[in-house]
Amino acid sequence: MSDPAPSLSGLRAVAFDAYGTLFDVHAPMARLAGEIGPNAALVSELWRQKQLQYTWLRSLMRDYANFWQVTCDALDYALEAHGIATPELRDKLLALYRDLDTYDDAASALSALRERGIATAILSNGAPDMLQQAVAHAGFPDLLDHVISVDTVGIYKPDPRTYQLAVDAFDLPREQIGFVSANGWDVAGAAHFGLAVCHLNRFSQPPEHLPAKPLAVINSLSDFQDLLAPAA
Repeated sequence: MSDPAPSLSGLRAVAFDAYGTLFDVHAPMARLAGEIGPNAALVSELWRQKQLQYTWLRSLMRDYANFWQVTCDALDYALEAHGIATPELRDKLLALYRDLDTYDDAASALSALRERGIATAILSNGAPDMLQQAVAHAGFPDLLDHVISVDTVGIYKPDPRTYQLAVDAFDLPREQIGFVSANGWDVAGAAHFGLAVCHLNRFSQPPEHLPAKPLAVINSLSDFQDLLAPAA
């Protein structure tokens, strides 16, 4: 007998990606835009692109380094590519990355799930200390049952072992666990694994041409509640 198909109704737990989903990865560069100049947004985009590329490449190379190291390496590349690499700027940006701004819809979405009796978690590439600091800075500790880092398995999303961490933490069948991410590649990975996936399409991305699709697409976390079964 095949496993039940995942559904967004009747979920008992929901895991959220962190960076780009709950936390604004472009906030550090935006805060220093006056110091960086007109290319600040381009530098930020390149930083994010290289950060993700390095996670995938390190996974393929089987040479894991935690997400903080990857984040530092990616920033070094972005600053060098734009000819603005200075120790002072690097230190400022990395300090801001440890205390990222949250999106306006993040706290209310987590609170609403908790009020419905649905367990919540972060499932992230982030290193444990990065996530703990970001969660504390955001005031999220009481809104999360688990803060899960792929550091536990030493490989990055979208490897199936990373999504299994949510199953293990919640101790629930995968089809009863929701997963929400703003990253299309992450959405595809989680859906392929068998979680009940919603794509938070904050950035108006076209659908990824990858196997497995999300069950729903939303533009704001405030819309997520409408996808769930009515509260008891």
